[in-house]
Amino acid sequence: MKIAQTLARVLLGSAMVGAGVLHLTTQRQEFQAQVPEWFPLPADFTVIASGVVEIGLGAAFVALPKQQRLVGGLLALFYVAIFPGNIAQYVEGTDAFGLDTDRARLIRLFFQPVLVLVALFGGGWLRRTNRD
Repeated sequence: MKIAQTLARVLLGSAMVGAGVLHLTTQRQEFQAQVPEWFPLPADFTVIASGVVEIGLGAAFVALPKQQRLVGGLLALFYVAIFPGNIAQYVEGTDAFGLDTDRARLIRLFFQPVLVLVALFGGGWLRRTNRD
């Protein structure tokens, strides 16, 4: 269990750092396209801020194993916080990252809960307890 948890933490943390870097560099416009028009902040600011958060949470998840519970919980909350944007992409039919059909955008919605679970698992929130 500990090896799987560590693997989940390191892989998810690394993926978050990579995604955050993409927010700030080559995929910035793609991420801007995913920011719903109703969101109260400018799309570019939202993309930059979320990229910085992703880099910070991802790096902390990898580099601070003693804080894995805190960081895993924060990462899970981050995924929940951005989920309305994913729903908006589906409802509004926004094309980005190859998600150019309603079916592709709908399927993507089912991956967000998986990310929440992986963050919680990697953070040690889903441990079994021995109860009498």
